[in-house]
Amino acid sequence: MLIDLRDRVVVVSGAAQGIGRAIAERFLEEGCRVFGLDLRFRDALPEGVTAIVADVTDPASVQAAVAQVVEEAGRVDVLVNNAGINVEGSVETLEPARFQAAFDVNVGGVFLLSQAVIPAMKAAGGGWIINAASFAAVIPSVGAAAYGASKAAVVQFTRVLASELGPWGITVNAYAPGMIPTAMNGFAEMPEPAQDRLLDTLSIRRWERPDDVADLLVFLASDRAGYITGTLVDVSGGKLATQMPQRAYEGAGAPERGPRDGAASADPR
Repeated sequence: MLIDLRDRVVVVSGAAQGIGRAIAERFLEEGCRVFGLDLRFRDALPEGVTAIVADVTDPASVQAAVAQVVEEAGRVDVLVNNAGINVEGSVETLEPARFQAAFDVNVGGVFLLSQAVIPAMKAAGGGWIINAASFAAVIPSVGAAAYGASKAAVVQFTRVLASELGPWGITVNAYAPGMIPTAMNGFAEMPEPAQDRLLDTLSIRRWERPDDVADLLVFLASDRAGYITGTLVDVSGGKLATQMPQRAYEGAGAPERGPRDGAASADPR
């Protein structure tokens, strides 16, 4: 299946590191004109990706960033709302300001950037908006009231926006990544027994790689996905498939757990 994204103008928020950086790099490899947005850039982005300092919670900053993209590239074809923060804490102890911060970034950022690119996408005759959700939007976790609720809001926002923009040829989808070791979640720094317990909740027993997400997004931003909109796409390695996948590994002849570094021996790539 040929996917041709050459010369598409792509905006990725939260592009300075981790998943966002990998997404920006992948779209660059596909021949796209890529703009990466973030609050700060400790390391330079790959050559060919334009870095724009922007605060996704600030309407003026977001409007200025999108205006720069349109001025330099003429349009916006694809928006990836990747920027997000993880706020942990029980409902009893969580400070209201931290709860609000989760919504300001995770939901407000999606709203502001989506709103800002809509005129350009309508003028261009279509576009693709892809929003970062999470399996936490579906599966409740102790201590994740703020994060989970904010990501659930992203899913519902995605559905509403897809309904509003469909007549203009703009698709809107969300994706639910699984367990990718990043600076935000600290999975890789956990003791091995704790890592094993997390991997036991996955059907595919390895850490997810940023490229697993990037592969999906390239498809969702292509003409091949032109009839997919308003949905949450699960790319969690089976996290949402079953609550007790370890039982499948307890039977006779079941394979051993995959390595923690994400290089699963069964990976066909």
